[in-house]
Amino acid sequence: MSRIRSAILASLAADSLSLGAHWEYDQGRIVRLLGRVTDLLPPTLNDYHSGKGAGDQSHYGDQTLLLLRSVAGRGAFDLTDFATRWRGMMEGGYSGYMDKASREALANFAAGRAPEQTGAATNDFAGAARMAPLLAVSGPDPKDEEGLVNAARAQTLMTHGSPVIADGAEFMARAAAALLRGADMRGAFEHAATARYAALPAEDWLAFADMSLAEETPAAIARFGQSCGMQGAFLGVVHVALKHEADPETGLVDNIMAGGDSCARGLAIGMLFGARHGLGWMPERWLAPLAARAEIEAALDTLGV
Repeated sequence: MSRIRSAILASLAADSLSLGAHWEYDQGRIVRLLGRVTDLLPPTLNDYHSGKGAGDQSHYGDQTLLLLRSVAGRGAFDLTDFATRWRGMMEGGYSGYMDKASREALANFAAGRAPEQTGAATNDFAGAARMAPLLAVSGPDPKDEEGLVNAARAQTLMTHGSPVIADGAEFMARAAAALLRGADMRGAFEHAATARYAALPAEDWLAFADMSLAEETPAAIARFGQSCGMQGAFLGVVHVALKHEADPETGLVDNIMAGGDSCARGLAIGMLFGARHGLGWMPERWLAPLAARAEIEAALDTLGV
Protein backbone atom coordinates (compact mmCIF):
# COMPACT_ATOMS: atom_id res chain seq x y z
CA MET A 1 0.00 0.00 0.00
CA SER A 2 2.89 2.40 0.65
CA ARG A 3 3.67 2.49 -3.07
CA ILE A 4 0.13 3.65 -3.87
CA ARG A 5 0.30 6.32 -1.18
CA SER A 6 3.71 7.41 -2.47
CA ALA A 7 2.48 7.55 -6.08
CA ILE A 8 -0.38 9.90 -5.21
CA LEU A 9 1.67 12.10 -2.86
CA ALA A 10 4.58 12.30 -5.30
CA SER A 11 2.30 13.18 -8.22
CA LEU A 12 0.81 16.14 -6.36
CA ALA A 13 4.13 17.20 -4.82
CA ALA A 14 5.77 17.18 -8.26
CA ASP A 15 2.98 19.38 -9.63
CA SER A 16 3.47 21.87 -6.80
CA LEU A 17 7.25 21.77 -7.19
CA SER A 18 6.85 22.60 -10.89
CA LEU A 19 4.47 25.50 -10.30
CA GLY A 20 7.16 28.14 -9.79
CA ALA A 21 8.53 27.71 -13.31
CA HIS A 22 5.46 26.35 -15.10
CA TRP A 23 5.01 27.41 -18.72
CA GLU A 24 8.33 29.22 -18.88
CA TYR A 25 9.89 27.93 -22.08
CA ASP A 26 13.23 29.75 -21.86
CA GLN A 27 15.46 27.38 -19.91
CA GLY A 28 18.09 30.07 -19.47
CA ARG A 29 15.55 32.42 -17.92
CA ILE A 30 14.56 29.78 -15.36
CA VAL A 31 18.22 29.45 -14.35
CA ARG A 32 18.82 33.21 -14.26
CA LEU A 33 15.74 34.09 -12.21
CA LEU A 34 15.18 31.01 -10.06
CA GLY A 35 18.43 29.05 -10.09
CA ARG A 36 18.06 25.29 -9.83
CA VAL A 37 14.51 24.75 -8.58
CA THR A 38 14.78 22.33 -5.66
CA ASP A 39 12.06 23.82 -3.44
CA LEU A 40 8.39 24.77 -3.75
CA LEU A 41 8.22 28.32 -5.10
CA PRO A 42 5.46 30.79 -5.97
CA PRO A 43 4.81 31.26 -9.70
CA THR A 44 6.58 34.53 -10.53
CA LEU A 45 7.81 34.06 -14.11
CA ASN A 46 4.43 34.69 -15.82
CA ASP A 47 0.80 35.47 -15.01
CA TYR A 48 -0.85 32.12 -15.71
CA HIS A 49 -1.17 31.21 -12.04
CA SER A 50 -1.85 34.62 -10.49
CA GLY A 51 -2.97 34.28 -6.90
CA LYS A 52 -1.21 30.96 -6.34
CA GLY A 53 1.55 30.68 -3.78
CA ALA A 54 4.37 28.33 -2.85
CA GLY A 55 2.90 24.94 -1.99
CA ASP A 56 -0.25 25.39 -4.06
CA GLN A 57 -1.24 23.18 -6.98
CA SER A 58 -1.50 24.14 -10.63
CA HIS A 59 -4.94 23.95 -12.22
CA TYR A 60 -3.95 20.40 -13.23
CA GLY A 61 -3.15 19.59 -9.61
CA ASP A 62 -6.42 21.12 -8.44
CA GLN A 63 -8.26 18.70 -10.73
CA THR A 64 -6.15 15.81 -9.45
CA LEU A 65 -7.13 16.75 -5.91
CA LEU A 66 -10.74 16.82 -7.02
CA LEU A 67 -10.41 13.29 -8.39
CA LEU A 68 -8.89 12.23 -5.05
CA ARG A 69 -11.86 13.74 -3.19
CA SER A 70 -14.23 11.89 -5.49
CA VAL A 71 -12.64 8.45 -5.09
CA ALA A 72 -12.25 8.96 -1.32
CA GLY A 73 -15.88 9.96 -1.03
CA ARG A 74 -17.22 7.10 -3.13
CA GLY A 75 -14.64 4.41 -2.38
CA ALA A 76 -14.36 3.83 -6.13
CA PHE A 77 -14.14 5.75 -9.37
CA ASP A 78 -17.54 7.15 -10.30
CA LEU A 79 -17.51 9.26 -13.48
CA THR A 80 -20.84 10.92 -12.65
CA ASP A 81 -19.59 11.96 -9.20
CA PHE A 82 -16.29 13.24 -10.61
CA ALA A 83 -18.12 15.16 -13.34
CA THR A 84 -20.50 16.72 -10.83
CA ARG A 85 -17.64 17.80 -8.59
CA TRP A 86 -15.65 19.07 -11.57
CA ARG A 87 -18.51 21.20 -12.86
CA GLY A 88 -19.16 22.50 -9.37
CA MET A 89 -15.56 23.65 -9.03
CA MET A 90 -15.28 25.14 -12.50
CA GLU A 91 -18.69 26.84 -12.48
CA GLY A 92 -18.40 27.98 -8.88
CA GLY A 93 -15.92 30.79 -9.36
CA TYR A 94 -12.74 28.75 -9.77
CA SER A 95 -9.83 31.19 -9.43
CA GLY A 96 -7.14 29.05 -11.06
CA TYR A 97 -6.19 29.09 -14.71
CA MET A 98 -9.00 27.98 -17.02
CA ASP A 99 -7.37 26.20 -19.95
CA LYS A 100 -8.89 25.50 -23.37
CA ALA A 101 -9.84 21.92 -22.49
CA SER A 102 -11.78 23.06 -19.42
CA ARG A 103 -13.58 25.83 -21.29
CA GLU A 104 -14.61 23.51 -24.10
CA ALA A 105 -15.69 20.75 -21.72
CA LEU A 106 -17.82 23.22 -19.77
CA ALA A 107 -19.47 24.32 -23.02
CA ASN A 108 -20.16 20.70 -23.89
CA PHE A 109 -21.73 20.09 -20.46
CA ALA A 110 -23.84 23.22 -20.91
CA ALA A 111 -25.02 21.85 -24.25
CA GLY A 112 -26.42 18.84 -22.42
CA ARG A 113 -23.80 16.23 -23.25
CA ALA A 114 -23.09 13.32 -20.89
CA PRO A 115 -19.60 13.21 -19.30
CA GLU A 116 -18.60 10.43 -21.70
CA GLN A 117 -19.03 12.96 -24.53
CA THR A 118 -17.76 16.26 -23.13
CA GLY A 119 -14.06 15.99 -23.95
CA ALA A 120 -12.53 18.93 -25.79
CA ALA A 121 -10.81 18.60 -29.14
CA THR A 122 -7.30 18.83 -27.71
CA ASN A 123 -4.29 16.57 -27.49
CA ASP A 124 -2.88 18.11 -24.29
CA PHE A 125 -1.30 15.52 -22.00
CA ALA A 126 -2.74 17.03 -18.81
CA GLY A 127 -6.00 15.07 -18.88
CA ALA A 128 -4.09 11.82 -18.75
CA ALA A 129 -1.57 13.10 -16.18
CA ARG A 130 -4.06 13.68 -13.35
CA MET A 131 -4.91 9.98 -12.90
CA ALA A 132 -2.81 9.04 -9.83
CA PRO A 133 -5.74 8.97 -7.33
CA LEU A 134 -7.25 6.09 -9.31
CA LEU A 135 -4.46 3.83 -8.05
CA ALA A 136 -6.02 3.93 -4.59
CA VAL A 137 -9.15 2.14 -5.81
CA SER A 138 -7.50 -0.30 -8.19
CA GLY A 139 -4.31 -1.62 -6.62
CA PRO A 140 -1.47 -3.81 -7.90
CA ASP A 141 -3.34 -7.05 -8.54
CA PRO A 142 -3.18 -7.94 -12.28
CA LYS A 143 -6.91 -8.57 -12.36
CA ASP A 144 -7.50 -4.94 -11.36
CA GLU A 145 -5.48 -3.49 -14.25
CA GLU A 146 -8.37 -3.36 -16.72
CA GLY A 147 -10.52 -1.52 -14.21
CA LEU A 148 -7.74 1.00 -13.68
CA VAL A 149 -7.35 1.42 -17.43
CA ASN A 150 -11.07 1.97 -17.95
CA ALA A 151 -11.18 4.57 -15.17
CA ALA A 152 -8.06 6.34 -16.45
CA ARG A 153 -9.51 6.59 -19.94
CA ALA A 154 -12.92 7.75 -18.68
CA GLN A 155 -11.63 10.55 -16.45
CA THR A 156 -9.39 11.73 -19.29
CA LEU A 157 -12.07 11.74 -21.96
CA MET A 158 -14.39 13.82 -19.80
CA THR A 159 -12.21 16.86 -20.54
CA HIS A 160 -9.77 15.77 -23.26
CA GLY A 161 -11.47 14.08 -26.19
CA SER A 162 -8.50 13.19 -28.37
CA PRO A 163 -8.05 9.41 -28.79
CA VAL A 164 -4.28 9.69 -28.37
CA ILE A 165 -4.72 11.27 -24.91
CA ALA A 166 -7.00 8.43 -23.81
CA ASP A 167 -4.40 5.99 -25.12
CA GLY A 168 -1.73 7.90 -23.21
CA ALA A 169 -3.75 7.59 -20.02
CA GLU A 170 -4.04 3.86 -20.61
CA PHE A 171 -0.28 3.56 -21.16
CA MET A 172 0.51 5.40 -17.93
CA ALA A 173 -2.08 3.34 -16.04
CA ARG A 174 -0.61 0.05 -17.27
CA ALA A 175 2.91 1.22 -16.46
CA ALA A 176 1.89 2.29 -12.94
CA ALA A 177 0.11 -1.02 -12.36
CA ALA A 178 3.24 -2.92 -13.39
CA LEU A 179 5.38 -0.80 -11.06
CA LEU A 180 3.02 -1.53 -8.18
CA ARG A 181 3.45 -5.23 -8.93
CA GLY A 182 7.23 -4.84 -8.55
CA ALA A 183 8.47 -4.22 -12.10
CA ASP A 184 11.34 -1.84 -12.76
CA MET A 185 10.72 1.21 -14.95
CA ARG A 186 11.83 -0.38 -18.21
CA GLY A 187 9.81 -3.50 -17.54
CA ALA A 188 6.75 -1.39 -16.71
CA PHE A 189 7.01 0.60 -19.94
CA GLU A 190 7.57 -2.52 -22.01
CA HIS A 191 4.49 -4.06 -20.42
CA ALA A 192 2.41 -0.96 -21.17
CA ALA A 193 3.65 -0.84 -24.77
CA THR A 194 2.30 -4.31 -25.55
CA ALA A 195 -1.33 -3.17 -25.32
CA ARG A 196 -3.25 -2.46 -28.52
CA TYR A 197 -3.71 1.29 -28.99
CA ALA A 198 -5.79 2.93 -31.67
CA ALA A 199 -3.83 6.18 -31.82
CA LEU A 200 -0.67 5.85 -29.69
CA PRO A 201 2.46 4.45 -31.39
CA ALA A 202 3.68 3.28 -28.01
CA GLU A 203 6.53 1.00 -29.06
CA ASP A 204 7.93 3.57 -31.52
CA TRP A 205 7.77 6.43 -29.01
CA LEU A 206 9.26 4.26 -26.28
CA ALA A 207 12.18 3.38 -28.56
CA PHE A 208 12.66 7.04 -29.51
CA ALA A 209 12.73 8.13 -25.87
CA ASP A 210 15.13 5.31 -25.05
CA MET A 211 17.65 6.69 -27.57
CA SER A 212 17.73 9.99 -25.65
CA LEU A 213 19.07 8.68 -22.35
CA ALA A 214 22.64 9.84 -22.98
CA GLU A 215 21.39 13.44 -23.32
CA GLU A 216 20.89 15.85 -20.45
CA THR A 217 17.20 16.06 -19.62
CA PRO A 218 16.65 19.76 -20.47
CA ALA A 219 18.25 19.24 -23.89
CA ALA A 220 16.23 16.11 -24.57
CA ILE A 221 12.90 17.70 -23.61
CA ALA A 222 13.70 20.82 -25.65
CA ARG A 223 14.20 18.52 -28.64
CA PHE A 224 11.04 16.50 -27.96
CA GLY A 225 8.93 19.62 -27.45
CA GLN A 226 8.31 21.40 -24.15
CA SER A 227 4.65 22.20 -24.75
CA CYS A 228 1.42 20.54 -23.64
CA GLY A 229 0.96 18.19 -26.60
CA MET A 230 0.92 14.44 -26.16
CA GLN A 231 3.99 13.38 -28.11
CA GLY A 232 6.51 15.74 -26.52
CA ALA A 233 5.09 15.20 -23.03
CA PHE A 234 5.03 11.42 -23.40
CA LEU A 235 8.64 11.34 -24.57
CA GLY A 236 9.70 13.67 -21.77
CA VAL A 237 7.99 11.57 -19.09
CA VAL A 238 9.52 8.33 -20.36
CA HIS A 239 12.96 9.91 -20.70
CA VAL A 240 12.96 11.25 -17.12
CA ALA A 241 11.51 8.07 -15.65
CA LEU A 242 14.15 5.87 -17.30
CA LYS A 243 17.15 8.17 -17.01
CA HIS A 244 16.57 9.08 -13.37
CA GLU A 245 15.01 5.86 -12.07
CA ALA A 246 17.70 5.53 -9.40
CA ASP A 247 17.59 9.23 -8.45
CA PRO A 248 13.98 10.42 -8.66
CA GLU A 249 14.64 13.68 -6.82
CA THR A 250 17.10 14.78 -9.51
CA GLY A 251 14.69 13.64 -12.21
CA LEU A 252 11.84 15.78 -10.95
CA VAL A 253 14.10 18.82 -10.64
CA ASP A 254 15.51 18.28 -14.14
CA ASN A 255 11.94 18.10 -15.43
CA ILE A 256 11.37 21.62 -14.11
CA MET A 257 14.63 22.95 -15.52
CA ALA A 258 13.55 21.67 -18.96
CA GLY A 259 10.77 24.28 -19.00
CA GLY A 260 7.40 24.30 -20.70
CA ASP A 261 4.55 22.19 -19.36
CA SER A 262 6.52 20.81 -16.43
CA CYS A 263 3.42 20.48 -14.23
CA ALA A 264 1.67 17.95 -16.48
CA ARG A 265 4.89 15.99 -16.96
CA GLY A 266 5.55 16.21 -13.22
CA LEU A 267 2.17 14.75 -12.28
CA ALA A 268 2.92 11.64 -14.36
CA ILE A 269 6.61 11.35 -13.46
CA GLY A 270 5.86 11.74 -9.76
CA MET A 271 3.22 9.01 -9.95
CA LEU A 272 5.65 6.65 -11.67
CA PHE A 273 8.53 7.31 -9.27
CA GLY A 274 6.23 6.92 -6.28
CA ALA A 275 4.87 3.62 -7.60
CA ARG A 276 8.43 2.44 -8.24
CA HIS A 277 10.08 3.44 -4.97
CA GLY A 278 7.38 3.64 -2.31
CA LEU A 279 7.60 6.04 0.62
CA GLY A 280 10.75 7.64 1.99
CA TRP A 281 12.53 9.12 -1.02
CA MET A 282 10.70 12.46 -1.24
CA PRO A 283 12.39 15.31 0.66
CA GLU A 284 10.31 16.61 3.56
CA ARG A 285 10.88 20.12 2.18
CA TRP A 286 8.58 19.15 -0.69
CA LEU A 287 5.89 17.73 1.57
CA ALA A 288 5.84 20.05 4.59
CA PRO A 289 4.90 23.20 2.61
CA LEU A 290 2.34 21.40 0.43
CA ALA A 291 -0.86 23.37 1.04
CA ALA A 292 -3.12 20.36 0.51
CA ARG A 293 -0.97 17.85 2.40
CA ALA A 294 -3.36 17.39 5.33
CA GLU A 295 -6.28 16.86 2.95
CA ILE A 296 -4.28 14.43 0.82
CA GLU A 297 -3.12 12.41 3.83
CA ALA A 298 -6.65 12.29 5.25
CA ALA A 299 -8.06 11.06 1.95
CA LEU A 300 -5.38 8.39 1.68
CA ASP A 301 -6.13 7.29 5.24
CA THR A 302 -9.82 7.04 4.32
CA LEU A 303 -8.91 4.91 1.33
CA GLY A 304 -6.64 2.71 3.45
CA VAL A 305 -3.50 3.19 1.38
